[in-house]
Amino acid sequence: MSESKKTSRHDVIIIGGGPASLTAAIYTTREDIETLIIERGVVGGLAAVTDTIDNYPGFPDGVSGLMLSENLRKQAERFGAVIELGEVLSIHDEGNLKRLETTSGTMHARAVLIATGSDYKKVGVPGEQDYFARGVHYCATCDGAFYRDKRLAVVGGGNSAIQETIFLTRYASHIDLLVRSKIKASDVLQDELKGFIREGKVTVHLGTTTDEIIGDGKFVTKVIGTHTETGKKHDFQVDGVFVFVGLLPNTQFLDGTKIELDKIGFIKTDSNLQTALPGVFAAGDVRSGATMQIASAAGEGATAALKIREYLEGHTHPLQN
Repeated sequence: MSESKKTSRHDVIIIGGGPASLTAAIYTTREDIETLIIERGVVGGLAAVTDTIDNYPGFPDGVSGLMLSENLRKQAERFGAVIELGEVLSIHDEGNLKRLETTSGTMHARAVLIATGSDYKKVGVPGEQDYFARGVHYCATCDGAFYRDKRLAVVGGGNSAIQETIFLTRYASHIDLLVRSKIKASDVLQDELKGFIREGKVTVHLGTTTDEIIGDGKFVTKVIGTHTETGKKHDFQVDGVFVFVGLLPNTQFLDGTKIELDKIGFIKTDSNLQTALPGVFAAGDVRSGATMQIASAAGEGATAALKIREYLEGHTHPLQN
């Protein structure tokens, strides 16, 4: 990790350290625009904890999320980007400067890029919070190895749920896939899943809700579900539950600002990826209308960087006033 500069004033502050952020930093720093990235968790974001990325251009055999994230970080730092661990608590408009209150103190920037991405959505059932990290998980690559030769339940029916189910077959003796309605993953993933169903490694339960996660006080022991058509209750005896039911944007710190959010909480932008607050831009999975694809996030990061350059060129540097 690069050492942060002592100054609290920057040309650009990028909030978040995922593919959109790192790509934007590559572009801004190559233009000699001084850039600070503030990341509160893992550099690379959710991409860094994705086992294999098969649809990122230029990698015909796929690439691990960790490797892609690390390469993006190295490239951004090679051009001069500084990455600092911390959290942005709020953003305030001060005209040509934006004031950011962070866990490292007050900082100012001529322009800000919000690329905080999204976090895993919760099912919101009894026992989910009680057994978090004690049988309830949201990242297969992070925690799957703990369940070698164990029984698991996976909740969800989208691309992520199917992809992570396939990954978990490396460890689990059997997986019960609980899908509230029907599987909505791509045909490619569904075809791959069928192989594990035939082998008896995975049993799919369509039209099945997840009602409660039960444990013995220490660890998860079973999941209770209901078949939506028959109303019949089912007990699934498992050692762990992996939940993949979508993403929620990391925008809580924007409460009270002029930045507009959609009904779910994603950031609204114009065609230049600028928010309702001039000088503040958004890119990647946190932006309303984003495709939730790593390649798209990287592309938006590049676009945002170019639009930020145009914005800075059209505004006088506050220190020169």
